Amino acid sequence: MCLAVPGQIVDLDGEEIFRRGRVSFGGLLREVSLSCVPEAVIGDYVLVHAGFAIGVVDEVEARRVFDHLCAIGELPTPAGEEWQ
Repeated sequence: MCLAVPGQIVDLDGEEIFRRGRVSFGGLLREVSLSCVPEAVIGDYVLVHAGFAIGVVDEVEARRVFDHLCAIGELPTPAGEEWQ
């Protein structure tokens, strides 16, 4: 089974197939290839699988997934509160 997790783009670097960015997964930052989502900008939420952003999702959907991950103990909730 494959799993894609949403994260928020915090910065961008490069162009076209070399486009990369740092993506925040509830505060955990990872460098991700953004070559498959040329429309994505800083602040957007993207679905990430195996180090590649494969699609852009809206904030409501991303936060819904974060809430589910927190509920099963796979992602800590910041300061024990809901995602902001």
